[in-house]
Amino acid sequence: MPPPVTTARAVAYALSRVTPRHGARQLSTTRSAQGKRLAAAPTARLQFQQHKPLLQRRSYKTVEEAKSRYRSGPFSWKAGLLFVITAAGLVWYFQSEKERMKRKRIAEATKGVGRPKVGGPFELIDQNGNKVTDKDLQGRYSLVYFGFTHCPDICPDELDKMARMFDLVEEQRPGTLLPVFVTCDPARDGPKELKEYLVEFHPKFIGLTGTYEQIKDMCKAYRVYFSTPSAVKPGQDYLVDHSIYFYLMDPEGDFVEALGRQHSPDQAAKIILDHMKDWKGSLKTS
Repeated sequence: MPPPVTTARAVAYALSRVTPRHGARQLSTTRSAQGKRLAAAPTARLQFQQHKPLLQRRSYKTVEEAKSRYRSGPFSWKAGLLFVITAAGLVWYFQSEKERMKRKRIAEATKGVGRPKVGGPFELIDQNGNKVTDKDLQGRYSLVYFGFTHCPDICPDELDKMARMFDLVEEQRPGTLLPVFVTCDPARDGPKELKEYLVEFHPKFIGLTGTYEQIKDMCKAYRVYFSTPSAVKPGQDYLVDHSIYFYLMDPEGDFVEALGRQHSPDQAAKIILDHMKDWKGSLKTS
């Protein structure tokens, strides 16, 4: 057996041979790990740069901004206002189209096949003694009323109403409407009487008269009822019973609509103006 000193030296020598190798192995392992981290660093930076814009697009400066984005939900006040305006426009369009089709049905229903159900040819004289026929009324809308100058209350009220209707239409469509008064009492209503009577209501009223047979034929064509008492003595006062309607005629002489006492002047004027808007042709103005 070798001496102890020799053995101790051998052990020390063995340790000196083993420790450097172990340290070198550790150093090599450390350097290898560092190299791997350095090699992986560019890849990590590249991935961060690729995701960085996405993070910027979805980020907000403050928490309040993030909350406000989701507070209103998918709808905004602008979208709501646009929806309300669009809905109101559609309602107005369909309502106006419905009214237009209603007026069209009324106008078409009053026309006959070959000749109109209401209206037709006539030949009378006006308050100035000039001959007037149905052809003279064509080219414009005409509002025709049948009455008599000795009427105590109804005719004056209706002629005041007719004057108001005419003025309302004249304000918007000047020269396109002719206001016509036809007497049902030709025995007492000549041109002179008509002229003195109508000027009290409106200077543009057209008064028509003629013989009894001419008036009777026109009233029959317009489906107007009138009746004078029988056995009237000359100079005796009497009343004439007659229909109370305004007959609206289109520019071709066809009947459009009857306006009655249930219509106010404003309502009647609106109806006339609406029919004028529906007219496809041109209208005379003078």
